[in-house]
Amino acid sequence: MGEAELKVVQRILFRLLLAAFAVNVTAAELPDSILSGLDATVIAAVADGDFVGGSYASGELAPLFAGYRDRLLLLRRSGDRWWREWLPVSNSVAAPPEVLTLSAGGRTAFVIERLAPRGTGASRIADLAPGRRLFAIALPPGAPATIADSVALGDYPEALDLSPDGRTVAVVSNSGGRSLLHLVPVADNRFAAPQQFDLGEMLEDGREIYASNIHWHPSGRSLAVNLNTRNRVLFLSLRNSDETFSLQPWGEPVAVGTDPFVGRFTPGGRYYITSDWGRDFGAVDLAGRLPEKPSRLSVIRLADPEASEPRHRLLHSVHSGQSAEGLAISADGHLVATVNIRGTPFPEQSPRFQRRASVSLFRFRADAGRLEKVADTPFAGILPEGGAFDPSGKYFLASVFEYRDREGGGIELFRVEEDGLRPLGRIAMPHGAHHIAIAH
Repeated sequence: MGEAELKVVQRILFRLLLAAFAVNVTAAELPDSILSGLDATVIAAVADGDFVGGSYASGELAPLFAGYRDRLLLLRRSGDRWWREWLPVSNSVAAPPEVLTLSAGGRTAFVIERLAPRGTGASRIADLAPGRRLFAIALPPGAPATIADSVALGDYPEALDLSPDGRTVAVVSNSGGRSLLHLVPVADNRFAAPQQFDLGEMLEDGREIYASNIHWHPSGRSLAVNLNTRNRVLFLSLRNSDETFSLQPWGEPVAVGTDPFVGRFTPGGRYYITSDWGRDFGAVDLAGRLPEKPSRLSVIRLADPEASEPRHRLLHSVHSGQSAEGLAISADGHLVATVNIRGTPFPEQSPRFQRRASVSLFRFRADAGRLEKVADTPFAGILPEGGAFDPSGKYFLASVFEYRDREGGGIELFRVEEDGLRPLGRIAMPHGAHHIAIAH
């Protein structure tokens, strides 16, 4: 069979697949008339098949008989209709909600695995081996998604981000007291050899560090790394010559709130915002580790890129929600949201148990570098982590790992209004959805 004939067969099979997995238009789920309002062509999520919502409290993995699987979950748009598709891709909820990203236009998804898939006899979190792989998944229009390439990095990849020009994936990993930054060139969905940097050697202080987030500056000339166990953000300047990268610290690391788990540059690159979860890393159980007080957001003003002695500075800090994990900034930079797991991972008999999670919505005043809370919006769901605005900024989506009143996970959809978020309903997903990315 020639290449042309093969492509025809693939397209026929893909249309059959779309028909089989079409989004059901029922009263229990969102109708196409609402989904069609989203300014998006691809909605991607990842699902972890090894954990359940109570795994953090019990240490136990999902029972094998449940049949859960690690997957990349896709909603792809064709005109005004949305179609489901998923394929097996190893990933883990035991990482920040920064393990998935889409290229501009949604033609490629990138995923990292923090923990490897469970082996024979594994029944507890401690039984899982470290993950190492970065995946590129091709999403060609009119054809099925396929894993195009993968590459091995350091143990326990933690977070990733794609450069603004789409040519380099940055990944941070943590193992044996070392935090490594990997820069992986990518072209036509194929990876070139990664280049590795030891973040501890850059800091030159001999102390153990842990990196929980990596994010590219919109210029593509610098990166931010959240050192959450040190309550600091490290900024790095980057040079690239003949596919060889060089990195060096850009100013001094900036002290923020406790446990700055994730972070984002604002669209213009003038500010960097962190979500400071506030966990106690010395605690021996979930109740001790998760804070009872609200998390915080911190706003850092970036130094002038041309300054000979760059000095970034913390401008502002504000309460968000309890156990805020996911962070999103709208495309125009006017809105910020955190996804707050609150007490949903605790067993129902625990005094810390809460049945509802929440999303905190803020307006961002770029002229002053300040955040103003609009509202907290509660919703039912266990262990929601990731969230994203659609490109128009009119809708917000949050991933939900599990529900107490129904099987599986989901994506909660909200409309952004002047006084907060209006819940519209949920998109049913397989068990374990824990991060989300959207492409126009």
